[in-house]
Amino acid sequence: MTETGADEPQHTTGADQLFGLGSRFRGFFNDPRWALAIIRATVLEAAHPQIGAALADNSTFVTHPWRRLRNTVTSLQRMSGADEEARRKEAARLNRLHSRISGTDARDRPYDAMDPAVRAWVVATLFESSVAMCRFGGQPLEQDAIEELYGEFRGYLAALDGDARHLPPTVHEFWPYYERVVAEELEHTEAMRIILYRLFDHLPAPPLLHGLPTLWAAGRALVGPVIGAVTVASLPEPFRHRAGLPELPGARTLMQSAYLGAGLARFLPEGWLRTETVLDLLALSPDSDDPRARSLRALRDRMRRAGALVRLITPLPPEPEHGDTGLRRGAEEFFATVLDQTGDGYVDWPDLAAMARELAGRLDLDEPAETRLYDAFADWWRELQTALDTDGDGRVSCREYTEAVPSLAGPALIRVAEVLFDVTDANGDQRIDAAEYRALFRRGFHRDLTGTDDAYPRGAFVRDFLSFMSGRARSTPYDPLLADA
Repeated sequence: MTETGADEPQHTTGADQLFGLGSRFRGFFNDPRWALAIIRATVLEAAHPQIGAALADNSTFVTHPWRRLRNTVTSLQRMSGADEEARRKEAARLNRLHSRISGTDARDRPYDAMDPAVRAWVVATLFESSVAMCRFGGQPLEQDAIEELYGEFRGYLAALDGDARHLPPTVHEFWPYYERVVAEELEHTEAMRIILYRLFDHLPAPPLLHGLPTLWAAGRALVGPVIGAVTVASLPEPFRHRAGLPELPGARTLMQSAYLGAGLARFLPEGWLRTETVLDLLALSPDSDDPRARSLRALRDRMRRAGALVRLITPLPPEPEHGDTGLRRGAEEFFATVLDQTGDGYVDWPDLAAMARELAGRLDLDEPAETRLYDAFADWWRELQTALDTDGDGRVSCREYTEAVPSLAGPALIRVAEVLFDVTDANGDQRIDAAEYRALFRRGFHRDLTGTDDAYPRGAFVRDFLSFMSGRARSTPYDPLLADA
């Protein structure tokens, strides 16, 4: 028995228990403390110079954090599940994804997402943060439970890399390794600063709370600084001091209280805090065909009627200026919400690669379909760079984009639309049926389709995609595909 709670399932050792419902690793998924532990682990990952540079250059965690969270949880569940074929397929997908991420940081140091030592550090932070989570919550794991959990995390790395030799073989050897990396390799990276001091202050609302900016802003202003203070207080003290991260008075007590309070939430009725349920609810939008969306629409209607009273006594906004400023503002908004996937103020290959990555993930593509999609986006990037990069700096600024909005739908973008249609049309019947539509858009048909049998024909699909990606149409099923947070 361990000290993690009387309601925990009994665990046995052996390779058959490394994955599936009986594993400790998977048991943490529905533990509310896991949310705090994941944030802590992500900060420790981002503090590694290679990981921090890869995140800063390629990740969408700033502009699309909810989408990134959902994809990460889905991947972890696949990798820790009992289905060996699903694990193999997910490991292959992750390896293809990471093989496309490499470059140099601001100090010309190379980074490579396939570096086995770096991948081992990611797993190490998850394991150590899981152990710390229990300790902070006042229910530390016993030694045998820690050893069992460590074996599961090494099994996770082995399933991903083919072996786990870059993590020490035993827990006893792990702690010196962990302390050495913290002391010698971690840095106060830009990605770490963004997570701690920018992400929660500017966190966009999930689809569930779109249209309720005041409510979201008030909650974010209250909770964001608390999460930041809790995370900083939970970091290893040597690194916190070396990085110059200030610990506010009482922050450690606040941190322990947060973990303890989150732990108490485990005793709510079963199913209330299941990770999948919470993420599905956050991703729910009012125009969804999900039955729960009806209640959401009714609630919003009541809040809008109440807000109308406030607007009656609020000065009207100034009239828009004449000329093309309205179009320019629309182009700038589209640039920021759709094209600039990484949020660095420019469009370059990592932004288009992030689009391809999201689409391939939604459709669960294997080779060679995934490579076809990436190649089509790569051709589109070369076309954009040739047409829009007027100053030759290798990227497209918002100004360069807004000055050339009418000329975006070139042959390469048309090819992207055609390839996306082909990989979405899983049965190859030259139309997208309801099931294929839902796989891509995560919702049922909500438009009048041209054709028969409620099918989405190639011509209509390509036309709608081009209208959206060239910034001409704003209210299409494609809006939440690449713009939602």
